[in-house]
Amino acid sequence: MSARVLLVDDEAHIRRTVGINLRARGFDVDAAETGEQALDLAARHRPDVIVVDLGLPGISGIQVIEHVRGWSRIPIIVLSVLDTEADKFAALDAGADDYVTKPFGMDELLARLRAALRRVMPAEEERVIETADFTIDLAAKRVTRDGSEVRLTPTEWQLLEILARNRGKLVSQRRLLQDIWGSESDDETGGLRESIARLRRKLEPSPSRPRYLATEAGLGYRFELTQPGRS
Repeated sequence: MSARVLLVDDEAHIRRTVGINLRARGFDVDAAETGEQALDLAARHRPDVIVVDLGLPGISGIQVIEHVRGWSRIPIIVLSVLDTEADKFAALDAGADDYVTKPFGMDELLARLRAALRRVMPAEEERVIETADFTIDLAAKRVTRDGSEVRLTPTEWQLLEILARNRGKLVSQRRLLQDIWGSESDDETGGLRESIARLRRKLEPSPSRPRYLATEAGLGYRFELTQPGRS
């Protein structure tokens, strides 16, 4: 299976040139010109690696990195004309894995992409989370129950993935709202609660008495793995 790259740059010629070169080398490519588009595509398509410019209209490349790092370890390579140490430190501190300065050569970018993908190849035990009632396949981005796939909306999957990857740990309501909805308004808070309720109806043996999707009142949510012998 070919790797999927999310290319985020507000310059059309960069998106076109880099996209053509990556596709010619077997990569699947999604392209975005704003940070908002990038976060939407990242949530829906789950790329294997993200290449992002820092100077974007709307939310910045740094904010894109911070949002993605809230729910994923997808490797992120910064591709930017900004080349001061302060710019690089800010990007790396936000969670970027590498930094390529414009202008650049395609051979260099391809080498950085391949290295990033090699570093994050998940171990087999990290790809599948099994419970007594359902199985989460993080690599295939699917949930099965009693041998059948459970149909989740993109928002439900993103929420479940964040909680499952942080299983046993409290994930704050604020983090979930910012990472998934990008806002902490009353509407989004209601959306979070409804999404949790829908996930419980789809996954919990007894939704009114959840054993996996636990609420920490006033704080957030926790994914509890209750099956003995699993971690």
